[in-house]
Amino acid sequence: MPGTNLTREEAQQRAKLLTVDSYEIDLDLSDAQSGGTSPAGDGENGGGTYRSVTTVRFDVAEGSASGGGTESFIDLVAPAVREVTLNGDPLDPAEVFKDSRIALPGLLEGRNVLRVVADCAYTNTGEGLHRFVDPVDQQAYLYTQFEVPDARRVFACFEQPDLKATFQFTVKAPEGWTVVSNSPAPAPENDVWVFEPTPRISTYITALIAGPYHSVHSVYEKDGQSVPLGIYCRPSLAEFLDADAIFEVTRQGFEWFQEKFDYAYPFKKYDQLFVPEFNAGAMENAGAVTIRDQYVFRSKVTDAAYETRAETILHELAHMWFGDLVTMEWWNDLWLNESFATYTSIACQAYHPQSRWPHSWTTFANSMKTWAYRQDQLPSTHPIMAEINDLDDVLVNFDGITYAKGASVLKQLVAYVGMDDFFAGVQAYFKQHAYGNTRLSDLLGALEQTSGRDLKTWSRKWLQTAGINVLRPQIETDADGVITSFAVRQEAPALPAGAKGEPTLRPHRIAIGLYDLDPDSGKLVRAADGRIELDVDGELTAVPQLAGRRRPAVVLLNDDDLSYAKVRLDEGSLAVVTEHLGDFESSLPRALCWASAWDMTRDGELATRDYLSLVLSGIGKESDIGVVQSLHRQVKLAVDLYAAPSAREALLTRWTDATLAHLRSAEPGSDHQLAWARAFAATARTPEQLDLLEGLLDGTGTVEGLAVDTELRWAFVERLAAVGRFDEAEIAGELERDRTAAGERHAATARAARPAPEAKEEAWASVVESDKLPNAVQEAVIAGFVQTDQRELLASYTEKYFAAVKGVWDSRSHEMAQQVVVGLYPSVQVSEETLARTDAWVTDTDPSPALRRLISESRAGVERALKAQAADAAATRA
Repeated sequence: MPGTNLTREEAQQRAKLLTVDSYEIDLDLSDAQSGGTSPAGDGENGGGTYRSVTTVRFDVAEGSASGGGTESFIDLVAPAVREVTLNGDPLDPAEVFKDSRIALPGLLEGRNVLRVVADCAYTNTGEGLHRFVDPVDQQAYLYTQFEVPDARRVFACFEQPDLKATFQFTVKAPEGWTVVSNSPAPAPENDVWVFEPTPRISTYITALIAGPYHSVHSVYEKDGQSVPLGIYCRPSLAEFLDADAIFEVTRQGFEWFQEKFDYAYPFKKYDQLFVPEFNAGAMENAGAVTIRDQYVFRSKVTDAAYETRAETILHELAHMWFGDLVTMEWWNDLWLNESFATYTSIACQAYHPQSRWPHSWTTFANSMKTWAYRQDQLPSTHPIMAEINDLDDVLVNFDGITYAKGASVLKQLVAYVGMDDFFAGVQAYFKQHAYGNTRLSDLLGALEQTSGRDLKTWSRKWLQTAGINVLRPQIETDADGVITSFAVRQEAPALPAGAKGEPTLRPHRIAIGLYDLDPDSGKLVRAADGRIELDVDGELTAVPQLAGRRRPAVVLLNDDDLSYAKVRLDEGSLAVVTEHLGDFESSLPRALCWASAWDMTRDGELATRDYLSLVLSGIGKESDIGVVQSLHRQVKLAVDLYAAPSAREALLTRWTDATLAHLRSAEPGSDHQLAWARAFAATARTPEQLDLLEGLLDGTGTVEGLAVDTELRWAFVERLAAVGRFDEAEIAGELERDRTAAGERHAATARAARPAPEAKEEAWASVVESDKLPNAVQEAVIAGFVQTDQRELLASYTEKYFAAVKGVWDSRSHEMAQQVVVGLYPSVQVSEETLARTDAWVTDTDPSPALRRLISESRAGVERALKAQAADAAATRA
């Protein structure tokens, strides 16, 4: 990949040597509308360059320089470096600039001043300074994305989180543009924007967003505090921008976080900018958060989408304290940044008195934690506190362990020490380390002080080991159904083949819930005294307080989802849940049982056909729309990949018939109706079902209350293209109705989805043999290319993939390469041959650790699918 791979050892050496004071960054973007001042080549550079001038002031530690001085380097990725001046002396760029580094020889003890003049490149990859032209108004829109090592694509910098400094940006922009950065800016003079210096922050959270953006402004005011708030998007999305709802969530976050953290918001303003072609959900740039503009909903979405957007908004706001105010020293503590923001964002949704989503822990249990459980059972599983040796390691570590498992363990830590003591420790941590850098031990030390708990053993077992535990109830009863003994058995399954570490039993703070069927309502209800909270440690933990109680209908371990573990039901509870899963009165125990059933299916403990039966028996009673949509995705995945091949078509038919029945019976205009319409569109297969999709598109068919708006139309078009009903003419006609960036992406997906050899060849060539597609369009083409019901058509691409993948990895930026490596892996070719071909490629190629990890994770998916298919086939024979 382009750019030198900074190692942790190099970063530590540089941090000992240097203290950075300030950056002055002068960017000339005046030709951005036309694409830049000079060509930068094709492909990922986006077509042009701009002038970048950086002046950085830094100190060299006493005793480091002797004689002719000492050496270091500064980071820069640029097509050309024009000038390098160190302490007034010019250096020859041809001698000192190589790959992504400028060598700095002869540094002086004490203050040094470096000036670098470079031609930096616009990108179309969502990294560095991304340039996008809106097809609606033909205007260019720019934004930066710097995490992890991409500030160096825009200005020369010491690109590591512990070398904080102040940053002052000066930007010359096209006439009429708006420019936003971390700090406020006075009105521009002659289209030059001069921003105030920032507080001391890390390079990766600096930001610049520029273009003719539409904006809405407000203010957060409380107890004399006044923080300007801004929301930005492209004018073509302005009619869909629900700014009031976004401001409402933002204000709730300010209230809750400032109370819990006991530290005022640390920056001078707070802007949220919805930007195009964004790779992630959002990015926590200090005071200037960038968010993917798919969160500006241009069609009807379910409440689950609004909940997800709100969690994203709160996640990034929490980062203003945890990550921006106090920053990790090195990327091995990335998990703490992301886990803390995830935990506190969901806690804010759950506990803020005006929140629309008090059930947010249900969503967390059903979506985030299933992501964590999946990640933790891959051969790449790793401790939450991962060993990050270099930038390649961290770039592939934005995963389910870093975010979801870490947040689960923080929730467990809160249960372990108590919420009040937890936040008291956090408050002390912020006050002590404001604008500085920390390690995990700094936070744990603060929590030990406030809670009185020794967290060293807890930390070692939870944060420094990999893998997942299984909790099972052991219940004995007498002839009258009275419990005579009760214990919780903890297992530590062997780690996946290739994973590092040993299985570990951990201390768990859990609740045990006791549920019975209410004879009047028919609901599964937890009795007033039906909850016991306790510590589970070791292989077997007795629960004597349950002895003498009548055995309830359902015993649910880890009720309230306090800990992180796979939970299994005893035989009696499983029988009741199988009949009554949808009858739990509360959404969280339902979600926990749904998640357990899904995990059992993935593990081959529950046959796919039985999982489908379970879902069909209970989903009609499921009120939580987020859970419903998760079940839709999981059933589709299970039937496509985990069902015995001989049974797949029958199960698909059964599922599709059910989606249509639920679509017709759902309340008109409801979220459930929309969700079922999308589920139906994803799998419609019979001529009659496909006729219905066409009828809904052209108006000859209707479902009462269903608004077939722009996004739903595209869902129908993409399915009709995938089954061969629609070709280029119909796709082009739909694009004519929706001449937007989103429309172009949908059209790219539909074209790639067509079941014709020439369509697949064209899609493959555009992604693998060329690097000219922007990130969002490349992602859309890959999504269309891979169709689970086109296995035979795609079979020949297995060999093409392995022939091309290393070249793609070596020549593309990280984001673009990872899309190809993961997205085009032959995951739908579930066979021993795919496993063998993957193993042979790894042996022959000896890929880099990052690439090896991505390939091994994809291989593990095929291996798991093979085991699940075998389990499903065995259930058929039984």
